Amino acid sequence: MSYANARRRSGAARSLTEGSPFRLILSFAAPLLLGFLFQQFYSFVDTAIVGKYLGAEKLAAVGDTGSVNFLVLGFCQGFCSGFSIPIAQAFGAKDEQSLRQHVAMSVYLCAVLGVVMALVTALACPWMLRLMDTPEEILPSSVSYIRIVFAGIPAIILYNMAGGILRSLGDSKTPVYFLILASLINVVLDLLLIIFVHLDVAGAAIATVISQLISGIGCVIVMIRRFPVLHLSKDDWHFRPQLAKSLCSVGLPMGLQFSITAIGSVMVQWSVNALGVAAVAAVAAGGKISMFFCCVFDTLATTMATFAGQNMGARKIDRIHQGLRDAAIIGIIYCLIAMAVIFLFGPAMLSLFVDRTANPDVMDMGYTFLKVNSAFYIPLLFVNILRLSIQGMGYTRLAMLAGVFEMVARTAVAVLLVPVLGFLGATLANPAAWVMADLFLFPCYTHVIHVVRQRFHEPRTWAAET
Repeated sequence: MSYANARRRSGAARSLTEGSPFRLILSFAAPLLLGFLFQQFYSFVDTAIVGKYLGAEKLAAVGDTGSVNFLVLGFCQGFCSGFSIPIAQAFGAKDEQSLRQHVAMSVYLCAVLGVVMALVTALACPWMLRLMDTPEEILPSSVSYIRIVFAGIPAIILYNMAGGILRSLGDSKTPVYFLILASLINVVLDLLLIIFVHLDVAGAAIATVISQLISGIGCVIVMIRRFPVLHLSKDDWHFRPQLAKSLCSVGLPMGLQFSITAIGSVMVQWSVNALGVAAVAAVAAGGKISMFFCCVFDTLATTMATFAGQNMGARKIDRIHQGLRDAAIIGIIYCLIAMAVIFLFGPAMLSLFVDRTANPDVMDMGYTFLKVNSAFYIPLLFVNILRLSIQGMGYTRLAMLAGVFEMVARTAVAVLLVPVLGFLGATLANPAAWVMADLFLFPCYTHVIHVVRQRFHEPRTWAAET
């Protein structure tokens, strides 16, 4: 089948293997950024409504679950994201049969993962929070919130799986449209369930799960209707153990990478918990704002994963390097702008979560957290684009080691600096982790590019090397 015919059969699928990398990265990233912003928006609204209507203690309760949330949901999201890499490589290699078979096996694996993770984590969440020394006064609310979120893991996996498949085919817009819709629904449900139905923090968790479910279902409907290449035959649905094993060999390292990174975050949260409820609330508020600014880094990283994956499949290695350079230029300009905005308007943004008059200590600590973290956004940029470029080329196990460096750095800060420097030590955990990861990722990327170029003249093979 000719490539033109393949493109027609692929519906709205889009190749990133031809044309200006700079323009392609911008055009692909723009809708992605909108999606990440709206994703943070409804997380932002959750936190703002909880903080304003339920108080600083409830804000601390929700914020205290952040690292555990990242530990569990990060694994699930990373696992699903890993599946999109061989799909992107298959699309770049124009191998539709293998693409469909990978999609079918991804559905099976995601279904099993969703059920198992929901059952295990919903039961284990009280134990995990106690292990972190969650303050007793906020423990019941923290358990109530995170248990509902964990029970909704299948909905979260559905969206991440469907969105990842669509992005692998070059469609970065469809997942965003449904995420925007879900964000608006989440806001309405937040107000309804917390303010009018009086469900406390459980209302915020229920709103989040329902919103994720809606966005996931929407993506699946579009996949079926608009992408003929994804119309799977009975043979495509035949379970292939070797293919499932291959997908796991890509997805598992990416999932573990998130979890390993999250272990360091759990250690930091443990050290912050020892500083009291005010410190927990400050990290919760500052963290939400910082995550909003970090959407650009997530966007460029996701873009580079698809860009590297498709061009790896097409054996255009020089384009991967060129794309990384262009993404770095875009990102560095943004880092400087973001840092300036945070330094100028940080207190005003924190006031969305915290009443300065009632909680001046929370406000001051939150502003310190924001300033220290934003000063190291450039190292964070390279952590994202380097790691996802390496993963897009299929070297997921190697990229996973960056998470180990982050974990070690955060754990060292939590154990050594926080007891000495207090809250200031806690603000240094993320910057230390980003710098440590970069010290590994820069030589790692150079090594991978060298190895891949050596394979350039070998027979085309798009399957991931792990």
